[in-house]
Amino acid sequence: MSPATPKVSGKLFGLFCLASYLLSLSYGSTFLLSLLIGSRGGNEHDAGSVISAAMLSTFVAVLMSGHLSDWLGAARSIAVFGLLLVVASLGFAMTPGFGHLLLFFGLLLGLGWGVFYTLGPIIVASLVTPAQRAKYFALLSGSMMTGIGSGPLLGRAASAVGLPVTSAFYLAALASLVGVLLFWQIGARLKSTQVTSAARITWRATTQVLGSRALFPIIMVGLGGCVFGGLSSFQTSYAEARALDYSLFFLGFMSAAISSRMLIAGYVVKRDPLRASCLLSGLMLGSIVLFAFGVHSGFTYLLAALMLGVGYGLTYSVINGLAANEAPTGTTSQALLLFSLAYFIGVFGFPLLAGTIIVEKGMATLLLTVLAVALVNWLITVGRLLWRRLKLKPATAMQTVRRSSGTNPITGQTNDR
Repeated sequence: MSPATPKVSGKLFGLFCLASYLLSLSYGSTFLLSLLIGSRGGNEHDAGSVISAAMLSTFVAVLMSGHLSDWLGAARSIAVFGLLLVVASLGFAMTPGFGHLLLFFGLLLGLGWGVFYTLGPIIVASLVTPAQRAKYFALLSGSMMTGIGSGPLLGRAASAVGLPVTSAFYLAALASLVGVLLFWQIGARLKSTQVTSAARITWRATTQVLGSRALFPIIMVGLGGCVFGGLSSFQTSYAEARALDYSLFFLGFMSAAISSRMLIAGYVVKRDPLRASCLLSGLMLGSIVLFAFGVHSGFTYLLAALMLGVGYGLTYSVINGLAANEAPTGTTSQALLLFSLAYFIGVFGFPLLAGTIIVEKGMATLLLTVLAVALVNWLITVGRLLWRRLKLKPATAMQTVRRSSGTNPITGQTNDR
């Protein structure tokens, strides 16, 4: 088989991307929770608590995804747990008030999303040849990001025609149900295709990964998740405080993240990953500065969202590759699972802190907190670049000494025995 030829038809992969988009709507609709709970008398802390409940269940989902894949198959595991996304969306829409029942639906959301997020790339890896994986991973990522970004836009469209915000959750539930049916159908068509089993995290592999340079991209994806989760989960509150339309944020972020991943991610990931991650995380930091101090109109709001979309979207792709390439031999799969777990901690865990900060200190304090997180994220890449430069200088000096003293510059051997 030619490396340029996929093992399955484009029609099947297109069906997979459509199903991924539909399931992703349920997670995207959670960015409306702050608006929904606020309309019921709650506040940002209540919304953050519901979102952060998903962090606990995603741990369970990631850890058991390998067993599920072996038992049901990857696609049908996603279909079964995708039903939890349907139930969660319906629960958010139908539960009166903002009590503990919403936390339960947050847990269901985490289980469904965690299984999908973990097993989706495994299906892609089984459908295409290794030479094509980067391209098809980008297509999967673009489909998911489109769904995530479309969730809040459903809420904006509903309010534009006079419907309540709960309409967006009902539509997300319906879309997810269709996605579940499509994944079940895909599972039937993949019975003849060998799907690689999902990796399982062991204590030994975890200590190996966290003791290597892969620790740095794992920390970075967690910090990036904090930035994304903190801003996206409470963007409706941010926009309301500035008399802006929150749909501008999601349109800008979604279009920038998708187009950058589709069009230039393939080029960026071939560059020096440390320099690329430094530049891109710096762009993300610049967007937070703009959100905190420079957004005074729809144009600057859209510009900040575009900068965040490009910076965050491409940084994720670069550090994902770093996590895989810097992991010790034989632990790449475990490193990627730890990478996903760190992302979930940030994107689901940070909103609890963010909601508390908004209620007790205000939105301005949250933006300064997010700015500090983004700054630490950028400083990690700066520190790694400086450390590499310091290590290269002695090596260059040693080569110069060897050449001047008659040392073989290639083998490093001298005339002494």
